[in-house]
Amino acid sequence: MKRKMNLRMGTIATLVWIGLLAVASACSRAPEAPPEAPPAAEESPTAVRHLADEYMDAFLDRFPETGTYYGIPGRRHDRLTDNSLAALASWQAREDAWLDRLAELQTPVPGSPDWTLHGVLLETLEAALAMRICRDELWTVSEVDGWQTWLPFIAEIQPVGTEEQRREALARSRELARYLDTEIANLREGLQLGYSAPKRNVGLVAKQVRGLLAPESPLRSPAQRDDAAAFQAAFTEVIEQEVEPALRRYAEFLEAEYQDAAREVIAVAENPDGAECYRASVRHHATVELPPQEIHDLGLEQMALIQREMLEVAEGSFGTRDVPALLKRLTTEPEYAFASREEIIRYSQDAVERAREAMPRFFRLLPRADVVIEPYPAYREEGGTGEYQSPSEDGSRPGVYYIPVVDPEKRPRVGYESLAFHEVIPGHHLQLAIAIERTGSHPLARYLDKSGYSEGWGLYSERLADEMGLYSSDLARLGMLGDQAARAARLVIDTGIHELGWSRQQAIDYMIAHTTWAPQDVEAEVDRYIVWPGQANAYMLGMLKIRELRERAEEALGESFDVRDFHDRVLEDGAVTLGMLERKIDHWISTP
Repeated sequence: MKRKMNLRMGTIATLVWIGLLAVASACSRAPEAPPEAPPAAEESPTAVRHLADEYMDAFLDRFPETGTYYGIPGRRHDRLTDNSLAALASWQAREDAWLDRLAELQTPVPGSPDWTLHGVLLETLEAALAMRICRDELWTVSEVDGWQTWLPFIAEIQPVGTEEQRREALARSRELARYLDTEIANLREGLQLGYSAPKRNVGLVAKQVRGLLAPESPLRSPAQRDDAAAFQAAFTEVIEQEVEPALRRYAEFLEAEYQDAAREVIAVAENPDGAECYRASVRHHATVELPPQEIHDLGLEQMALIQREMLEVAEGSFGTRDVPALLKRLTTEPEYAFASREEIIRYSQDAVERAREAMPRFFRLLPRADVVIEPYPAYREEGGTGEYQSPSEDGSRPGVYYIPVVDPEKRPRVGYESLAFHEVIPGHHLQLAIAIERTGSHPLARYLDKSGYSEGWGLYSERLADEMGLYSSDLARLGMLGDQAARAARLVIDTGIHELGWSRQQAIDYMIAHTTWAPQDVEAEVDRYIVWPGQANAYMLGMLKIRELRERAEEALGESFDVRDFHDRVLEDGAVTLGMLERKIDHWISTP
């Protein structure tokens, strides 16, 4: 799971992050290809760029953490998002106005930079409008994409070292108590209106928040990275006198007040307008309006295909036709596990290095930014299942792949190579670093994520790694198939939970029976699907579209097809909708 800035306040949802797909082009909400004629003079591409510039500047002002996350030059680092309901209402009014103005413009010619801008801006605004029915701001208590997962990372990359940077760091730290108290007020309002988070997830978040009270808390990072004694003292005083009391207030609110009122039913349908919220969430993450039952059936179909592939490997390399029994052995027996945390990291680093060496044979566009592999910070390691954080725009800060290493003797090695290829190279690091380094592209396409595209690329990368000869053994290849099966299972489980009434245990049992994931990871994953409805569908739906487009290009171009050109066309514009990607590849195929 990659994670871009995840601001789940009815505008943009992640982190991871960070979705969108069309199983058929007719399903996509992206603009239809316009006639092959230049736009009218009063609807010139300049008008689209002007609107995109205005939106992006306002977005970065509204969500100032984004500028810090990407290291965007000229942005301030002294504020946090105003998470009050009044500020949200004001922002939504601005979104409506931008959408009205965009509707007055003719869609630019396919293949042009302004066509990409128009489509991304349209999708961003329409998806935000559709997601308002969920009222996320009233019930987001999430161990996956809540404030406690991304604000500590912002603290870890908060610029320090100069007087101005110290001033900004202090100012931002003083905002945190206000932010948390506003979150409490919003959640209380949600309870009054009938909105709440699932009960189990509330307990997980309370534990994470209390973890931020530890002496090694990442919230203390700015003071630890600056050697000015006066700043260290002032920052530490803010943490101890303002931030830590606010953290305790928030944790105590969850434990003493919110936990008992939280919903027992895990489906988002239990919230007001929950069924409509689920459909909007699927569309938001996957850029497709596909009925949940159709998604469920597609997941079952893909699972059957993948299980047949797993059977071939099981017979050829492990001498058995009993795939479920083999998967249980590989995920539970000590001989297939790691001996230490250090071994997990080395194993993953070796996989990434093989991928790095193979890249020029499959890509022309390559990222300049480096990437490092690190274990999850202590306060998050228990629920971490693998996560990527983007590098800064100027490359001064590398990308980070957070890897799960807790209880190594219980962690099967079978899926760790596939996970590395998904999160790093040729997966999210390649995709995201290329996007933000293409400074000639508009920031709208470089910084705003579409999960169907980005997570579809991550899953496609797992298969591509097999084509590139990167897996070290059939055990690792079986891990890749297990990971593919897990994404098919997500289609089944996510719709099962939020549409068909599945229980948490039913979802856990299904995933354990069909994948190579460790039992503790499966539990964390299912909890994620419960609290983040719709997002899990983006992976498989996105990959299927990218594979379909590649097969279409291979058939149409024949001997002139070069996989490097195809990959560069997919990656060069940043995160677009999958409907847009389809029209772009069709245009590329038909253009000499």
